[in-house]
Amino acid sequence: MRYALLIYTAEPTEAPPEEAMKEEMDAYNAFTREVTERGAYKGGEALQGTETATTVQVRDGRTITTDGPFAETKESLGGFYLVEAKDLDEAIKIAAMIPGAKRGSIEVRPIWELPAGYEMTNPPVGATTR
Repeated sequence: MRYALLIYTAEPTEAPPEEAMKEEMDAYNAFTREVTERGAYKGGEALQGTETATTVQVRDGRTITTDGPFAETKESLGGFYLVEAKDLDEAIKIAAMIPGAKRGSIEVRPIWELPAGYEMTNPPVGATTR
């Protein structure tokens, strides 16, 4: 089963020291290598800060955009991993290995596997379907 591991941490108020940033990136690279070698890694990305976010809503046929994230929270979504795990227990073990779990939270969410009939018949260029 596939799981999204959503990484929530406090947004920094200032740029971290270069050495701390290097240590953090090294830890994430090591984690990514390990889950890739296990065959569990299916994808993932880091996200830019919430100051770059735009929230989109459609109300009464009108598109409304707002600068910033949808919710005001202490922690923000900083990135995610998509992994393959045999069950929730294994997904939790993988999530606990993510460096951000030491200072933030990792939300583990099962992917809603849609029936074959729901696959896109004409996906956009660059999109993948299973």
